Amino acid sequence: MKITDLDFAFPEELIATAPQRPSRVMWVQENGEPQEISIQELMERIPSGDVLVVNNTRVLKRRVFAGDIEILFLSRREPAERRAGGPELEQQQDWEVLFPSKKHKIGSTLELPLGVTMTLIEKGRPQKVRLNQEVTEDYFQKVAELPLPPYIQKARDHRHTVDADESWYQTAWAKSPGSFAAPTASLHFSSEDMQKLRERGVKIVEVTLHVGLGTFLPVTAEDLNDHDMHEEYVEVSAETWKVIADVRASNGKVWSLGTTTTRSLESAAQGLLQGSAETGYRGFTKLLIQPGYKFKVVNRLLTNFHQPQSTLLALVAGFSSLERVKACYQWAIERKFRLFSYGDLSCWTETQQ
Repeated sequence: MKITDLDFAFPEELIATAPQRPSRVMWVQENGEPQEISIQELMERIPSGDVLVVNNTRVLKRRVFAGDIEILFLSRREPAERRAGGPELEQQQDWEVLFPSKKHKIGSTLELPLGVTMTLIEKGRPQKVRLNQEVTEDYFQKVAELPLPPYIQKARDHRHTVDADESWYQTAWAKSPGSFAAPTASLHFSSEDMQKLRERGVKIVEVTLHVGLGTFLPVTAEDLNDHDMHEEYVEVSAETWKVIADVRASNGKVWSLGTTTTRSLESAAQGLLQGSAETGYRGFTKLLIQPGYKFKVVNRLLTNFHQPQSTLLALVAGFSSLERVKACYQWAIERKFRLFSYGDLSCWTETQQ
């Protein structure tokens, strides 16, 4: 698939800069026709005995500013000198980060808050940097911000988070820290909503996928088959897998809340993770879903409206069809549905292509 196949036009003013409660919902019927329903109607359409799967990851505060330069701290790395048995680097730390490094040479430094100096030691995507002192989670809690998508910052004309983002950009059941973006389909629902579904006989189970570069980095290849997905960590417990297996065995449906949940379940089903049905599955996935993919687990997909030319949009097109997705997106845009992370919700039925 050409990445340009995943292009579409939209008015900038439809980019949501804050959540709207209740959200609007685009329900795509089995014949491909979209209709608008309420969140309450959506919940009533999930039958008793079906299972809804959610992602319980928690977004990390890892976006640090050095003046007007924004740095996203991804993962800590042990200094090579220490691994090689060279001079001890007791007070220093190496990190993989993302920041605009084009104008910075190897060895250049940036001053971070609270006296931390960052030195660029390797370019690429991500870059590698060295800090002059150790930083802990406490440091990030003091000085860092949640990593809001750049398009929200641009639409707000303001790069920093607002206080309300602390609750807006975390799901109601976020508990496993590790993500650099929220599983945004879950932002439409509260814990009370989940309890109402349970009372109606809907089973609710959790997986973990820590959202990383694989989800949010833009595609640079002209052909999606040439795109190198970055790996992301996944856990699917034995308890979750058993509930899903039992529901499927009784001809129930698996409703996946979000693209990250979908990739977690399909990665387990495709044998891409370590473990078994008896022990649960865990590991790293680079699964890229696009038209032509045959789904093994998910029957219903609940997800936000995604950016053009993204792997997330490719996944939705793989679940339904590219023609259907683009037609439904156009329908939603004409009716001024709100787009992307803080935007409205769409609901899809699997179409095997």
